[in-house]
Amino acid sequence: MSLADLTLDQWRSLDLPAARRIAEQAAGQVGGRVTLVGATEHLGGPLLRVRVEREGQDFALIPGGTVTLGFDLGAWQPTPAQVADYADSLDEGFGYGPDLRAHLAELLSPSRTVTLATVLMAVEDENLTELPGDMPAVLAARGLRLPSADEWEYACGAGAPTLFRWGNECPLDRTPYEDGAGPQHQLSALGLRIAYDVYRTELSSDVTAVHGGDGGESVCGGYGNLLAWLPLATANRNPFMAEFVYGPDGAGLCEDFSARPVLSL
Repeated sequence: MSLADLTLDQWRSLDLPAARRIAEQAAGQVGGRVTLVGATEHLGGPLLRVRVEREGQDFALIPGGTVTLGFDLGAWQPTPAQVADYADSLDEGFGYGPDLRAHLAELLSPSRTVTLATVLMAVEDENLTELPGDMPAVLAARGLRLPSADEWEYACGAGAPTLFRWGNECPLDRTPYEDGAGPQHQLSALGLRIAYDVYRTELSSDVTAVHGGDGGESVCGGYGNLLAWLPLATANRNPFMAEFVYGPDGAGLCEDFSARPVLSL
């Protein structure tokens, strides 16, 4: 079996020695070295984590297969506190719809099934060094590429069907900028530092989407606490921010955006 064909279910079935063998194979394919093979708890069971260092940069193994992505708004029920917080934002003139569900429908990708290859994805995002449209060529010169929007979303949530990678709720008494010990600061299930800072704005190969933050727009704009947390939602593709990033107004701000390089296997 090719490494690229490794599925999440197969990955979950492995013990640590078998995971290490696969990690060594992946590292060998990309000219790197294994620095971590371990496990964490995720969705009620153990999930293996692998880290590979290549040319001074750390990558996590992201198993693929046929997976469910997006957020199922029809199956979700907001808490009364979330409904009230959004209503307060709406009263202040913020929000994309008459209620929270309508607002999220404008921002989140819908529930769907996709098939992804296994990849190595950078543990940390990195600031852009060129305009967003030029970054594919910049990364290709290093043997890297941008993740697809689906790859980014899957790497963030690792199959969790929740609004955020840690669950459906967030603190509503403070913004994420004010929360120095909140759930966003924990590594993701697959070992990535991802969707951790609303002041970040990560690119993918989909120019209609950005991920993991909104450049601080919601926090700085005083949109309300829930709206300040939502840029960290796993399925949030923020098409309105993407239009700004790839448009003329975003051209001079490329150092404020970031990318998370991928190594194909």
